Amino acid sequence: MSNYELFKNDDGVPIKAWVRGVPLDQKAVDQLRNVGKLPIIHRWVAAMPDVHWGIGATVGSVIPTANAIIPAAVGVDIGCGMMAVRLSLDAGDLPDDLRPIRTAVEKAVPHGRTDRGGRNDRGSFSRPSAPAEKAWRKLKLGYAEIIDRYPRLDRGKTAQQLGTLGTGNHFIEVCLDETDGVWVMLHSGSRGVGNRIGMNFIQLAKKDMRGHLSNLPDKDLAYFSEGSEHFDDYVMAVEWAQRFARINRDLMMQAVLDALHRSKHLPKFRADLMAVNCHHNYVAREHHYGKDVFVTRKGAVRAGEGDLGIIPGSMGAKSYIVRGKGNPESFCSCAHGAGRAMSRTEAKRRYTVDDHIRMTEGVECRKDAAVIDETPAAYKPIDKVMEAQRDLVEVVHTLKQVVCVKG
Repeated sequence: MSNYELFKNDDGVPIKAWVRGVPLDQKAVDQLRNVGKLPIIHRWVAAMPDVHWGIGATVGSVIPTANAIIPAAVGVDIGCGMMAVRLSLDAGDLPDDLRPIRTAVEKAVPHGRTDRGGRNDRGSFSRPSAPAEKAWRKLKLGYAEIIDRYPRLDRGKTAQQLGTLGTGNHFIEVCLDETDGVWVMLHSGSRGVGNRIGMNFIQLAKKDMRGHLSNLPDKDLAYFSEGSEHFDDYVMAVEWAQRFARINRDLMMQAVLDALHRSKHLPKFRADLMAVNCHHNYVAREHHYGKDVFVTRKGAVRAGEGDLGIIPGSMGAKSYIVRGKGNPESFCSCAHGAGRAMSRTEAKRRYTVDDHIRMTEGVECRKDAAVIDETPAAYKPIDKVMEAQRDLVEVVHTLKQVVCVKG
């Protein structure tokens, strides 16, 4: 029996939404229906249980398109995703005071944003680290090809942000699994360069469709059709940004592991027991229901049969390592997290620092006004999200953070 709700769409394809038992905003439903009205949609739109309103397309949606891609559906944090590594440590190996572990992680990975992202920005390297320089050499040729065609994109930082966390909901955590095994988990994407690429092509899509924007249900749903002037350039640029994001996570993970190895507070350990790395803001070529299509997962993880993925909760809740069941009706996808229950502004209005301290009890993390927008109550209950998608994934490991570093 399928576990989704079916939302009919008079002027377009239906919406299959795995939202039973999970709060759902009508604005998100309306936005999903708008996407479903586009003539390029293949079969239906799938909505994950963490679905919520976003710019152009809902976060937590899976959008299969025939011979076209919607840049705003991919978004501007291109390639954003998760990485988790199991260490050969258990809870008894951790010190009673976890503050030094958190401090070591914060020193190892630039995070946050200061100086308006300028020269003294604490969230970037003043000059790329040696590992970042080496990684950049693999990325530089592709970047040169992009800026050769779009010179105005060659501004801001590139290699200086390889191996850096960013802001908002991006994080690094030390977690314990159901057997008290220790994991390191992190969440980040393609940083400033991915944002510039995304914004550039969102605007180009609107420009290319300027004669048809009035026919779109939302101007942010402007798309590139295969064979159009900018389609191939966008595919090239977005695939490059997805590689940047994957390498960014790899570099951060190595920096964290190196910092933990150097720590005087931990015994020697190995980090080769298990590793998972997955995008959740990206587009990929896939085959579904007899047709080769582009699948855009905007806040969703690929969950083909046997695929490993990561579904994090809020900074005070459980997270999950999952294995996909390959459900074709979700286009082999699952949720990417708990999903916001309210806006950042509303979270700051509704909750206090004392509320945040109470909700993050037992977690070594920031407990100040600057992170109220990320407080656990700002997100949907992760247990309900997991129950709503029980036909999409099975749980392999359940993680609970004991250290959380926010940007």
